[in-house]
Amino acid sequence: MEALVVYESMYGNTRQIAEAVADGLGTRMRVVVVEVGSAPRLVGGEVGLLVVGGPTHAFSMSRSSTRQSAAQQATGPLVSRGDGVREWLAALSTSSAALASAAFDTRIAKPRMPGSAARGVARRLRRLGIRSVAPAESFYVMGTQGPLADGELERAKQWGEHLAASVPAAAP
Repeated sequence: MEALVVYESMYGNTRQIAEAVADGLGTRMRVVVVEVGSAPRLVGGEVGLLVVGGPTHAFSMSRSSTRQSAAQQATGPLVSRGDGVREWLAALSTSSAALASAAFDTRIAKPRMPGSAARGVARRLRRLGIRSVAPAESFYVMGTQGPLADGELERAKQWGEHLAASVPAAAP
């Protein structure tokens, strides 16, 4: 069994969290990390755990308009340049009834705003019939373009370890 971590990231912060989660997952299973633009539309039976994350934009998952706004604010190249997690989930199918999932997002630390991309992702995964192994998780950035708040990479790795322990063990 393997884990598939799919992420959307504008400025690189969510990508860093996805990689840290993958490091934690990798203590118990094989892990593939992929940017949403390269993610498969069909998740096959070899994947036992699907972890999906993206930035919180306007209280939820990004949309075309919020990605355009992020691009206008960018001081460097964007990581995710096409469709986001919202569009990927709309086209997602799976061949495994045993697939488990978890969702995460990145959000600005202060002021704490309502809304969460992770909760939206988790809701969409449930609608697809994919069971969740953990509540949606948020990781914090210090400003729109980052950086990540202190300790968030370690917390993401620990969350990945927790997720790995929540599904049947497999050799890495």
